[in-house]
Amino acid sequence: MKQISAVALSAVFLMTTGCASVVSKSSWPITINSVPENSRISITDKKGIEIYTGQTPATLKLRSGSGFFSRARYQVKFEKEGYQSRTLPVEFKLNKWYFGNLLVGGVLGLLVIDPATGAMYKLENKYLNETLIKNNATAEVENQEELKVYGINEIPQDWKNHLVKL
Repeated sequence: MKQISAVALSAVFLMTTGCASVVSKSSWPITINSVPENSRISITDKKGIEIYTGQTPATLKLRSGSGFFSRARYQVKFEKEGYQSRTLPVEFKLNKWYFGNLLVGGVLGLLVIDPATGAMYKLENKYLNETLIKNNATAEVENQEELKVYGINEIPQDWKNHLVKL
């Protein structure tokens, strides 16, 4: 008798929850670092509302949903005196567990629970690391040579013509 009630309770639980809601979560931890450390960070949501301010390094949780069938998007702004400010996006992608609703969670999980809780989305990158670049005025005052590392999307177009594939 206890086995039947446990099976019945499990069936009710699975039918009233979404697959991603059961297996996954709707808030995801992210670790934010910068060079130099102790840079000021501010995080705004896709509506432009500031939801967090602090300093690096920081670890916090961000909600993956921002309304029914709407994934969250955030902007992290890095600032430090003597350095150029920088803003990076934080993106969420479709959670693979969401498709488990086709087998377990059913229509309720697929169309209501996971879209409402945001569990249908997953944080794309758990770590955000940024190196801030010194302001030109500051670099000229120090008058020192330094090695700069650029990402492929940060270099001018005319430099790209001189790149050599290794």
